[in-house]
Amino acid sequence: MLSKRTPESPIPGRYRAAKASAFTLQSRRVPRERTRDRAPKDKERDSSGSGSGSIGSKTRPVEQRRRFDKPPDVTIPPTSPIVMLRVGPEKRLFAAHEAILRTSPFFAAHCTAQTPNPNAPRPRLAQQSPSKRIDLPDEQAEVLSCVLEYLYKGDYYPRLRHNSRTQTWELEDADAGVGAGTSGELGQATATVFHHRARGVILRDTAIYCAAEKYNLPHLQRIALRKQGLHTGIQCSTILASARFAYANTPDTESKLRAHYLALIVRSRGTFMRSGTMQAEMERGGKLFFDLFVALCNHMDDYTGQSVDSSAVTTHC
Repeated sequence: MLSKRTPESPIPGRYRAAKASAFTLQSRRVPRERTRDRAPKDKERDSSGSGSGSIGSKTRPVEQRRRFDKPPDVTIPPTSPIVMLRVGPEKRLFAAHEAILRTSPFFAAHCTAQTPNPNAPRPRLAQQSPSKRIDLPDEQAEVLSCVLEYLYKGDYYPRLRHNSRTQTWELEDADAGVGAGTSGELGQATATVFHHRARGVILRDTAIYCAAEKYNLPHLQRIALRKQGLHTGIQCSTILASARFAYANTPDTESKLRAHYLALIVRSRGTFMRSGTMQAEMERGGKLFFDLFVALCNHMDDYTGQSVDSSAVTTHC
């Protein structure tokens, strides 16, 4: 919030949000035309030509849809067992195929640890659980749902779409009219999530990025980072809480997400300077604000260097 108990100004810009679509390519069926008098199969093929041609023409736009980088392999073996995931302090249950989870080295290690040794002696009355189980008490259920959606589909809602006209990336349904160009409660609900570890609302893409760091999914990290750059109209308090969460859940060697927040604060320094939340967060301190000080110094050095070059003044230290 701003000082003097005034409403906090959001970062200006548009907000994109829309309703998710449950339509998938696998559930798509091509209706067959029913007629009273059906010709033999030979004549039907001769008259209609290649049957795959008509289906291919309908699915071609889906097949030619440009994707962001390379999605994971989502081929599910018919014998893949089910793994139960117990998530968060509420211990919500999720189910996923082991073959899909093994795309992540984190989940692969947990599945391997629970795989019995075929050469080990087994007691006659051994009672084994019907499926493997992985406990994730520190994870948020909404975040893990997006991770599982990515493992199965290669992306999570709202999905990335490439605009061939402007050669830019955007979120799906950005131009559908629902939530387009808005920065109110609908946009906030789409871009943010309450995380129990942050004890507040943070950007959902930041939480997904940190989860992808934990599960060793670099492709998901790139998607989350790009999506986060497309969200605008976020409150300063949410940005600062998300930045703290990013610093607390990424190693010191991580530079992309941290640099994203530093650059965002520097660019919008006028808004953050008037923010009472910014003052309170700076009084709390932390590595975030030392990095921010360095980023501001580098920004001023670049600005001063340009001025010195333009005036042709040489200084010696």
